[in-house]
Order: sequence, then C-alpha cells, then structure tokens
Amino acid sequence: MSTTLAVRLLLSSAGESNDAVIVGDILSADLSGESRRNILIPCGSSPRPTAYEVPPGRYLVSATLPSGLVLTENAVAVAGKETPVEFVMTDSPYETHSWQYLMGNIEPGRVYHSPAEVPLAESVASRSMAAASRTAPPAASTARPDGAAPETAVELTGLATWVGDAAPERCTFAAVLALAEAPPDRPVARLLARGEPRPLPAPDVRGEEVTPLYRFGPDGPVGSPGEPPGDRQFLVVEFAGSVRLVTLPLPWRRREVEVLVNLRQSPTGSAVSVAVRDPAVGAGLAYMSQGALDMAAELFTDVEEMLYSKFQNPLAAAAGAYVLIGTDHSRGETYWDPWLEHLADSFPRIGDGAILRAVRLLRRASPDREQARERLIEAFDRGIPYYTLGLIWLVDGLSAFPDDPACARRLDEARRLSWLADMREPFLILDLRQRSAR
Repeated sequence: MSTTLAVRLLLSSAGESNDAVIVGDILSADLSGESRRNILIPCGSSPRPTAYEVPPGRYLVSATLPSGLVLTENAVAVAGKETPVEFVMTDSPYETHSWQYLMGNIEPGRVYHSPAEVPLAESVASRSMAAASRTAPPAASTARPDGAAPETAVELTGLATWVGDAAPERCTFAAVLALAEAPPDRPVARLLARGEPRPLPAPDVRGEEVTPLYRFGPDGPVGSPGEPPGDRQFLVVEFAGSVRLVTLPLPWRRREVEVLVNLRQSPTGSAVSVAVRDPAVGAGLAYMSQGALDMAAELFTDVEEMLYSKFQNPLAAAAGAYVLIGTDHSRGETYWDPWLEHLADSFPRIGDGAILRAVRLLRRASPDREQARERLIEAFDRGIPYYTLGLIWLVDGLSAFPDDPACARRLDEARRLSWLADMREPFLILDLRQRSAR
C-alpha cells in the first residue's frame, strides 16, 4: 500500500450540496522530504478526501481560502498507510451560509454572534449598510443559549428587487451613471427594467434577519417562478439610504447564484457579495477577484474546454479567458486566439468578450492597436461588463489611447463608473449612492 495524505475540508451541513474545491500545498517538514504545490482540496459537509502520495515523514499541509486566509495542519505520513488530514470550517454563523463562509463573504460564528460591537471605520471601504439603527428593540429578541448577544430582527421589506429583464439601453455606462445621479424618490429598479421589476420577500429562514441570502437559478429567483428572464439580470439592494446595483451572472448553466446581503456592522468586507454555486470553479471566481489568477488557474484546469464550450456557458468561458490571458504570457498567436474572437462575436450582450479580445491584441508582441481600439469601443458600447476585472481592463485599455477623442470620452465614463464599484467582488456591484454616503 502506498503512503498517502488524504486531504479534505469540512463545512457545516446545510442539508444541501455545498461541495467546492480550493487550492493548497503539502510542504515537507523534513530536509529529505518532498513537497507538493497547488494541490486541490475538496470541501463540503462530508466530501470524499483526495489522497496524495508522499514519502514517509512530517508535513505541513496548507489550504488557501478564497478570502486569502491560510489554514494549516501538521501531519505525519506513515509508510504504507493513508493518513487523514482534515481542515474544519464548521463555525459558519448559519448552516445555510456555509458556502458564503468558505468564500470569505461572512464572519465566523464566534465573531458574528459576539456581544461586542465592532467599530465601523469611517471609509468607503467599510461595510456601509450596517443595520444597527434599523434593528428592533432588544426586548423583541430571544436570548441565545451560549450567552452571546441575540440577533435582532431587521425590517427587510423592500430590501431586494429583482430586475429580470433590463432594457439594453439602460445598461450603458451613461445610463448607469445617470442612475447614480437620480433623485432618491426615483426607484432604480423601475428605471432599469424593461418590464415590471419584482420585489423579493426576505428569505424565510431562521437566522437570516441580518444577513439574508437570495438564490437565483436559470429562470430567476429560486422558488418564485415568474416571467422568463431576459438577456441581462440585476438585483437592486436598498437599505438605510444605500442602493447597490448587483450584476447577476445568469444563466450559469443549471447552477445557482447566491447573493448575500450582509447588514452587520464591520470595518471590512463587502455589504453585498455574489457567489456561483459551481463546485468546479466557484472558488476560482473568488480567487480571481482577489487577483490570485494563478490559483484560479489551478481550478480552471481546463480553460481551453471552457472556451471551447462557450456556447453552453459564455460567462464561464469569459472567466476562463480572464485567467488564461492573466497567466499565459505568450506574445505570439496561440491556438486559443480564434476562440476569443468567437466569444467576442457570438455574444454581443456580453461586453467582456470584446474586452478580452482587445487586451489580448494589445499584449501581443506586435500589438494590433487599431483593431484593439475598435474592440474597446465596441465593448464600451455594449454596456457595463459582467466582471469587475473587465471594468479594470477596459479602463486600462482605453488609457492606451489618450489622444483619441472617442476613447477619451469613453475612458472618462468608465473611470467614473469604476469609482462606484466594489473591487473586492468578482462580478460588478455598484454603490449608486456612494457619494451621498461620504
């Protein structure tokens, strides 16, 4: 029998599949040992561990979470045996939020339920949708058995409104910037929707009074069927004078998309987070948003296949292309360049395809600046991108043409929109009332 370390990460059981894969390392603690970099670690309530063959000896096994946190465990590999190595992350504040906890979008239970009030930093980067002033009186709450402060109920009526069919002309940079300037009494969702937007009820799950979790599938909100969605979907989140415009990356084949609204007071973290419940690349999207493209590439192990299957899931293909361009520094023509061309041409509603093609043209050994310029203008004119990284690369690309009036005008609007974006999130989330909140 071979000598192996069987590695896995345990999450809280929520009565549903919460499988995912993250990246880690097996580092030898002996001078004569061997290390294994970029191992893949299965995560879930009871995932089957992945066994890695190693020489007998002492090891430090690490798991890098999408949040940037690194977990470590010591292990001794015994000759001819399989040694289990388990990381435990069962302290999610609620079992229903275990995926969000793995992605780093919510605090551990010991912090979340702490009776101490967390100081709120006076900065745009701090969570600005704190619910402290909108909670119910303490007498309305019930004591927790562990002695921690009880969670107080928050009035969530009208918190989230689903825009299932956004009008294309209202998804342009100019139109979205105009939403940020709209009077407070003008409903953003109604200004954006082609038809009638739909207010969503608060999730009927105990414990989600302060951090409601909304789920969406290919046909819209889970458990709330309605009219078939259009080409572009958004969620408008409004609370305490703040308005977030949340890009929904739908459809993502048959996978669900989660939107977590975290109203708790905190000096760090995003008020709204989006995660795709895709076991294969869900964590990779979170790595991508943190700039860890090399780690994302480990999960996007078949980026070429993602591009090749673009007609089944163009948004996943775009994610794979971002990682591929960001990690593959080939400056000459590659076999996947035509795939980028097809991605850009086949899905005109997705501006990210044209952005990716433009950046690739600019980064080649002999840049095709004229074609790149046309692609950048085309990407801008298609409307705001799905990916935050797309907005960053669009600004960077347009900046390469400072003397071109058409590019300069578009660059100005793209930059102004970037000031409203939460750069910590993989998908574009805009704080439309950011200036008034300062």
